[in-house]
Amino acid sequence: MGIIKVEVLPLLLVSGGAAVAAQKFAELPAGRVFAYSFGVSMFIYLAYWCYIFPFYVSTLRKVPTVPGFPLWGQFFTIISTEVGTPNREWHQRYGPIVRYFFPFGAERLSIADDDALNHMCIKNPYNYPKPDRAKQWMVRILGEGVLLAEGNPHKVQRKALSPGFSIQSIKALTPIFWRKSLLLSKLWERDMLVAKTRSMSIEVLEWLNRTTLDIIGEAGFGTDLDSLEHPETPIREAYRLVFAFDISSRMLHGLAAFIPLTKYLPAKMNRDILQSRQIIMSKATDIVRQKHQKTHAKDKDIIALIVKDNMRMEAAGEATLSFDTMRDQVMTFLGAGHDTTATGVAWTIHLLSTHPEIQERVRAEIKQHFPFLFDPMTRNDVDRLSKLDADNLHYLDNVCRESLRYIPPIPMTVRQTIADDRLGGYDVPAKTTVYIHANAIHRLPSFWGDNADVFDPDRWDNLPADHTTNAFMTFLQGPRGCIGKKFAETEMKCLVICLLSMYRFERDLNVDNPEMWKMWRLVLRPRDGVSCKVTMLADSEKAAMDA
Repeated sequence: MGIIKVEVLPLLLVSGGAAVAAQKFAELPAGRVFAYSFGVSMFIYLAYWCYIFPFYVSTLRKVPTVPGFPLWGQFFTIISTEVGTPNREWHQRYGPIVRYFFPFGAERLSIADDDALNHMCIKNPYNYPKPDRAKQWMVRILGEGVLLAEGNPHKVQRKALSPGFSIQSIKALTPIFWRKSLLLSKLWERDMLVAKTRSMSIEVLEWLNRTTLDIIGEAGFGTDLDSLEHPETPIREAYRLVFAFDISSRMLHGLAAFIPLTKYLPAKMNRDILQSRQIIMSKATDIVRQKHQKTHAKDKDIIALIVKDNMRMEAAGEATLSFDTMRDQVMTFLGAGHDTTATGVAWTIHLLSTHPEIQERVRAEIKQHFPFLFDPMTRNDVDRLSKLDADNLHYLDNVCRESLRYIPPIPMTVRQTIADDRLGGYDVPAKTTVYIHANAIHRLPSFWGDNADVFDPDRWDNLPADHTTNAFMTFLQGPRGCIGKKFAETEMKCLVICLLSMYRFERDLNVDNPEMWKMWRLVLRPRDGVSCKVTMLADSEKAAMDA
């Protein structure tokens, strides 16, 4: 019993030794036969996909490759370091296009070649959609709006959304930017008065997240979310849950990209995301429903403009956005539209706190163009502020761009080819996973010179000869570039102007340097936020600036 009977091959076809081995194999217990067969099969599978295929068969074998065994590849380096930093070294060592491996021989390309970036982003962008696995968790919170839509749906959505993001529309919304920025400054002042101090440690990222959420709520949808004065509001709590950084949440988020079924596990992270999605979707649904029921001609918020344009297109018999698509746009703007800007401003404040000479230079420029902001009696004149253009502050513009270069809020994007293509002289087959790491490209000396690792706003007035527009990938480029770029840039400047005209920022030495603990979850945020020592500008300091 338990012996499996296998017909032995005729001795004429095998050698005597092979026949004996076959006979002994036939007499093994069934369980051992299965184990041996499975082991041999796995050996052959791994040998092919982790050695033979990547080095002797793959179309990508001609691409400069990071050394390492493909069975585990560079996976442990990637998960144990800041996103994009290994790619910086690889590009400087092996070239602007490199191949590396995820576990089990899975090939990846990292692109930092100007022509290849131009091809991916501008010439043939719709051959490079986001892979499904990259959308698994984002779509639950951001909806399938313009950020995650692909192909023709993306073209239709972007065209429909464009009126809401025109320069004229954004100028009409700037009073909201100023009003919320001034409110943030007032609330800090209130807290200092309560504490009877002119200086205190403030975790600025949480405050900025609430500010930008309120801005996108009012400027984007004509809805006052009021999270600045009421941080416990459900919509803010929903996003706070989504971006939790505990170990179990990070592990599950990583697994979800490769094993979608993990989202059904009874884990706290999954419960939090489900709860957050319900809150965010309910809010987005209410906003769109209200806009369809009651939109006035004078309404200037982005969704109102889109709804009105949608009605015009419908009357003309043209393709329009469905209710669900409109709801997904609101989810996209709520999530991606507030968190990225808040993180960008927080990193800017941090960098100014560690470079006091740059901070003072920016403040002097603000004083030159917006002197009334330094006077408590005239500071809150939103009408006066709205008549001025923050883009006229040249050095501030340099500082904001340099901050977004030095620590890009969106550090990378991943794409997967639909059809065969060529990048930088290399054949790239369909279904190849391709990465654009802004956090690598932004630090390459080939684009930015020998001081690429230095925070230097003046570089923007003297860029290297080899610099190209594709060297700055914070907002990407081309049709898939960020539709809200100008919105975010203007919002960012308004916040920095209002904060620097009232406060001085210094590093809080009682907490770890946030640059040492960058965590990636949609945005490259500091694990514990950005804490700064915030001091109200003294009357003597203001007088000195007047002199």
